Amino acid sequence: MAVPQNKSQVARFGVFELDLSAGELRKSGVRLRLQEQPFQVLALLLERAGDVVTREELRQKLWPSDTFVDFDHSLNTAINKVREVLGDSATSPRYIETLARRGYRFIAPLQNNLPGSASPAPNGTSSPEPSPSPLHPELEVPIPHRALTRGLFALIQVMYLCFYLAALFRLHAIQNIADGFLPLWGATTLAGAVMVTAGAGIPLRLYLISAVSFDHQRLGEKFRQLFPFVLALDQLWAVAPFLLMQKIGLGAAFAASAALLYLPFSERTLVRMAYVAPRRG
Repeated sequence: MAVPQNKSQVARFGVFELDLSAGELRKSGVRLRLQEQPFQVLALLLERAGDVVTREELRQKLWPSDTFVDFDHSLNTAINKVREVLGDSATSPRYIETLARRGYRFIAPLQNNLPGSASPAPNGTSSPEPSPSPLHPELEVPIPHRALTRGLFALIQVMYLCFYLAALFRLHAIQNIADGFLPLWGATTLAGAVMVTAGAGIPLRLYLISAVSFDHQRLGEKFRQLFPFVLALDQLWAVAPFLLMQKIGLGAAFAASAALLYLPFSERTLVRMAYVAPRRG
């Protein structure tokens, strides 16, 4: 696949930049080592960003019919090298999605000037509308920037961690508030429930904060397994605002509780956006 000599043929996605004219892939301005065939595979996927590029199309472009090569092995090797240099994963792809027995698709938001992309038209005429961002394969919404979704998810975990620590530091005050509307055994039970759930919640939140901070590629899978426990824990803590009802009022306590009831589902959605599960079939 010949590289066109066009200075404007540059594609940018995240911290990466692919320059067709120079035959270079750069990360934050630093050139990365990428062999010719993996580079050409990446260039073709970027040309068709958001669309499925079949294995047959890749074979025709990169391995002509008169070339004798183990195509399947060569293509798999090229894809793996591209993923390695991008820090991508086949199980939780951020850039290249595998569609089993069909081909591959570039799924990250892209700013490009590659052939086939929208560019300014001559004579002052308007250029075609840019193609929309690729959609999430499960949620059917544009895939947002991963830094945003991961950041929001981490903030939720920090918020719950602060809840747990504040409750444990002020456990005596919580029991005094509970004494005002519960019998002695009920107030003691409530204080004990706060201790147990906060004690279980602190390591859970620390694990989720560290996993999203280090971008653990299997976090999506792990969170799906943890979600029943997270849901139960968060629903219990959603009633906490009613302990402050005498200070903030019934309406504010009800509004805060309703928001907390929704948060675990927000966490699940944020994880699914940041860690897109590969399609099957």
